[in-house]
Amino acid sequence: MTGSGKSNRTPFDLDLLRAAVMVADCGSFTTAAARLHSTQSTVSQQVRRLEEMAGHRLLERGRGAVRPTDAGETVLAHARRMLVLNDELWDALSGSAVSMTVRLGVPEDFAAGRTTHLLAAFNRKHPRIKLEVTSGLSQDLAGGYERGDLDLVVVKQRRNSREAVARWPETLCWIDSAGSPSVQLDPLPLVAFPIRGLYRDEMIASAEKLGRRWRISFTSSSLSGIQSAVADGLGISLLPARAVTADHAVLGARSGWPKIDSVDIALLHRPTADPAIKELARNFAQMLEKEHRRHGK
Repeated sequence: MTGSGKSNRTPFDLDLLRAAVMVADCGSFTTAAARLHSTQSTVSQQVRRLEEMAGHRLLERGRGAVRPTDAGETVLAHARRMLVLNDELWDALSGSAVSMTVRLGVPEDFAAGRTTHLLAAFNRKHPRIKLEVTSGLSQDLAGGYERGDLDLVVVKQRRNSREAVARWPETLCWIDSAGSPSVQLDPLPLVAFPIRGLYRDEMIASAEKLGRRWRISFTSSSLSGIQSAVADGLGISLLPARAVTADHAVLGARSGWPKIDSVDIALLHRPTADPAIKELARNFAQMLEKEHRRHGK
């Protein structure tokens, strides 16, 4: 019997697909290799082999971040589904079959405490739903949501800058070290998130409006890093009220620092989301409402 020819096609290797997906997500062969516990040369070779199989160039390797080509976008979309199906098969064979996976993204200051209590309660009610939680900078989380990598996200954003299921004003505080204050130093040292992070522009604009010379003394993408740097006297910063600790001194209105009310906390999911995702979103909305009542001014 003559076949259609499909049986002669070489199956795609999941390891090759996983390497390409990781490089695309990281935007870098070096970072992808570290996350895959491999070497950059091995990951590069895997991507080249996949491109040879596909018959197309899949990733553009420019001076900046690595970007997928049009063919690469197609391959990556299918690769993600194949990798998910592979994980689901292993889960099923291990006796831990799941009915669905919910991919959640939250800022670092929401990654523990009340959030984990909320997720634990949700998991007890829905034991066959697998939760995949990503924490990081809001811009990265929003990008993951827009690419379809995340189902439900809590993000910080400029007020009313994006449609959201619900939103709340973010209460921010100017903070200094309680033991080694920096606010009177000249130039004023600022402890900030990276350039893509929120609050940074507000800090600089406020310092300049007050006529203060300033310098960025410390930068970190980690909330705990920012908190520790301020506490140890490296400079002042602008953080959510929930992130203020006993090692910080809040610079109130008498200090002359302005109230910053340009940031929202937004909850996002797609209108067509599964009922379980919408249920989890409602749970988050209740938590965020309580949080706003607690810290809102």
